[in-house]
Amino acid sequence: MLPLKDILVVDLSQFLSAPSATLRLADLGARVIKVERPETGDICRQLYVSNVMLNGESSVFRAINRNKESFQADLKSDIDKEKVLKLIAKADVLVHNFRPGVIERLGLDYDTVKAINPSIVYGDISGYGSEGPWSAKPGQDLLLQSLSGVTWLSGNADKGPVPMGIAIVDILAGAHLAQGLIASLIKRFKTNQGSKVSVSMLESILDFQFETITTYYHDGGEPTVRTASNNAHAYLGAPYGVYATKNGHLALAMGAIPVLGELLGCPSLTNYPEPDTWFTQRDEIKNILADHLLTETTEHWLSILEPADIWCADVLNWDTLFKHDGFKALNMIQKVKMGDGFEYKTTRCPIKIDGEYLTSTLGSPAIGEHTQEILKELNALDHEGKVENCCS
Repeated sequence: MLPLKDILVVDLSQFLSAPSATLRLADLGARVIKVERPETGDICRQLYVSNVMLNGESSVFRAINRNKESFQADLKSDIDKEKVLKLIAKADVLVHNFRPGVIERLGLDYDTVKAINPSIVYGDISGYGSEGPWSAKPGQDLLLQSLSGVTWLSGNADKGPVPMGIAIVDILAGAHLAQGLIASLIKRFKTNQGSKVSVSMLESILDFQFETITTYYHDGGEPTVRTASNNAHAYLGAPYGVYATKNGHLALAMGAIPVLGELLGCPSLTNYPEPDTWFTQRDEIKNILADHLLTETTEHWLSILEPADIWCADVLNWDTLFKHDGFKALNMIQKVKMGDGFEYKTTRCPIKIDGEYLTSTLGSPAIGEHTQEILKELNALDHEGKVENCCS
């Protein structure tokens, strides 16, 4: 039995952040009903990502909204909103990620919802919180990365700010919301009291930098300085970084520089016996190391370093990763099927419980695919005070 079985989630969210939270709840066993506007649905359905469409819609939407049902409703319509309110009255969790002020105009703010369902766990994600001069700004991932300082941690010193190549802020905020929702469900089971859980994308990406921000505050406010080459962490000394080899790349984490010099046959590295120099002179150390590692293949260096218990790794792209036995052993890819029979491959939930992977064969829904079934349930089962599963 999945841990969130019989938990009903009404999901008013779109794009990536909050839908990633409800995806995780669905993987953990919750029933997630995604409320979507008529005709267009979640804007993410048409979100442009490369040129990859799956069954006529965005691959991002397909990936992040699998294992959910779709209920079509116009929240600006009194008739449709009444249907949604009836569903909310029976829900355990409600989630949205509207900008501050929008949910109040729709009449679905926490106080209104709590009056209908006092024990509900109500979750919201905003870009910058509900207060302050940035509160009305759009909560878009690249914009949050740019404001948060995180773009000054990646890339080499002369490359300017470098954003991460994935929607890291969206996914972090979604993970934090899921954590808060699950914690509040535990509280509700103990006290029968609901909660409001609020997460901002800005706070999530700031928390992501807890290590470096703490260092900054206790380092006299010194500016962040990345290494001139092979940078992988602005606050760590040599050898930390990714280095080119004769046929690929090699990642090196923390390690004693003189030991590396002896193992790699690079006498110049033995001239840095003091650990302090591995940070204060990290640029020159990395240059020596980078030049030396170019002389042999990645496999050659790994055959020396791994037996010596040096923290190192090959640097794989997806093509080589997916062919590797280490990846295959994880069973990380699952095949899911939509209601119309269309099948596609995507990642599974990364959590394992009691030795079992959390997988589901249900793909993403068509707009309003489950509306009529859900309405029938509400009408037929209203007297029971809950909504049972209608879809396998």
